[in-house]
Amino acid sequence: MHGAEPPADHLLDPLTRTPADPDIDVYLTGTVFLDIIFTGLGCAPVRGTESWARGMGSSPGGIANMAAALARLGLRTCLAAAFGDDVYGDYCWECLHKGEGIDLSPSHRVPGWHSPVTVSMAYEGERTMVSHGHEAPPPAVLEQEGAPDCPPRCRAAVAALAPGRREDWIAVAAGRGSRIFADVGWDETGRWELAALEDLAHCEAFLPNAEEAMRYTRTECPRAAARALADKVPLAVVTMGAEGAYAVDSATGETASVPAIAVEALDPTGAGDVFVAGFVTGTLAGWPLADRLAFAGLTAALSVQEFGGSLSAPGWAEVAAWWQQVKSIDDQAAALRHYAFLDALVPTAPRPWPLRRAVPTIGFRTR
Repeated sequence: MHGAEPPADHLLDPLTRTPADPDIDVYLTGTVFLDIIFTGLGCAPVRGTESWARGMGSSPGGIANMAAALARLGLRTCLAAAFGDDVYGDYCWECLHKGEGIDLSPSHRVPGWHSPVTVSMAYEGERTMVSHGHEAPPPAVLEQEGAPDCPPRCRAAVAALAPGRREDWIAVAAGRGSRIFADVGWDETGRWELAALEDLAHCEAFLPNAEEAMRYTRTECPRAAARALADKVPLAVVTMGAEGAYAVDSATGETASVPAIAVEALDPTGAGDVFVAGFVTGTLAGWPLADRLAFAGLTAALSVQEFGGSLSAPGWAEVAAWWQQVKSIDDQAAALRHYAFLDALVPTAPRPWPLRRAVPTIGFRTR
């Protein structure tokens, strides 16, 4: 893999590899933000008043959430993004490239362009975000001879779909045999038309949340929405918050439903991205549908117990520690049934390794 090697402490590789396989497991592209997260707010900020948060953390955000989540699960991850040449850009680049072993060879630094910033305020199990940034100019390096092939040859890619927007790289990647997984954001047009998601035709799996799925399918139930989406895409996965997730495989007719794991949430930022990363990992590893769904839900649940989107993502040591704890507690029949597949992956907890976490200020840096 170009540009970076996974940290030596990544102790588990979930994929079976051959010399003919691509060097890159998953390709991503999008905007990297510097996230500043406030937690411990008793309620939403009130106009005309000053609110004090009991906790604060800073970490790379945006597409970095999913990139870090994939890398921490042992997948060779490649990210194409613009980074400012300010201190925020330095911090995000260092976290992702050196800290997480993410290949940034198709990414570029933009002189004179400041990094996008998001302030996230977590309260009552939800969060409110305020972002600022300017569109990055196109990278001149991509027009030069010898520039990195973009998108590179990879096993899979994750795309963020938007109504009326076509991304040429998605068709290119699918044409090269990459498996395309897609999520979607809120439709600001208010039309909620599936036909407007033009790149959905190239996707193997579509993973909207319940509200998005129901609006796009004009249904009143997340499960009905998943079944309707399965008529448009081979695999439909609908996340349902506290109710878990539901999936329909249109090729086999298989369905799977897994309840959510009850945890005390500190910060839900990036949980959806971590869910997608867990599902992609299980799919590339060839796990059964129910196991993929359960693992995705587990990784998302573990992530909300830490600050930040990208640096809250769990690694295998945390997955193993959770599983050992569950098995040691009486009356855990449901968890033992849904997560028994973890025994073959993490029979014993590997030695702990120091995951980088969000810190109150980027002034505190590990050198």
